[in-house]
Amino acid sequence: MLNVTCAIIVFDNKILVTQRSEKMKLPLKWEFPGGKLEEGESEIECIKREIKEEINLDIEIVKKLTSNIHDYGTFKINLIPFVAYHLNGEVNLTEHKDYILLEKKELLNLDWAEADLPIVEEFLKFEL
Repeated sequence: MLNVTCAIIVFDNKILVTQRSEKMKLPLKWEFPGGKLEEGESEIECIKREIKEEINLDIEIVKKLTSNIHDYGTFKINLIPFVAYHLNGEVNLTEHKDYILLEKKELLNLDWAEADLPIVEEFLKFEL
C-alpha cells in the first residue's frame, strides 16, 4: 500500500485543485495535490516537500483530516489529507496538466480521483 499525502490549499479564499496529466495513473482526474511519503520522512515534511516540488508553493499546515484507504484494483493507497494555507510562491505545475481555484461549494462539480472523494466531502464540513 502506498502512503500518499495531499493538501487542500486555501489560496486567496479559494481552493486549489490539480488535474492529473494524461501520462499519470488516473489520467485527467482532479485531485488535491501531494505525493508519496518517503522513508524517514514525516507526513508534514512530505506534503510541504511535494507541494514545493510539484506546484512551487510554500504552505502552512492548518489541520489534518481523516485518512482514506482506497483500492484501485491494481494498487491501493492510504491518502493522508491536510488543510493548508498558501504562504508564498506562484503556481508552477511540474507534473499536472492543469489547476483551478474554486469556491468550496464548486468542488463537487469535478471528476475526482475516487480516493479524494471522501476527503472532499469531509472538507465541505470544515470551517475555514
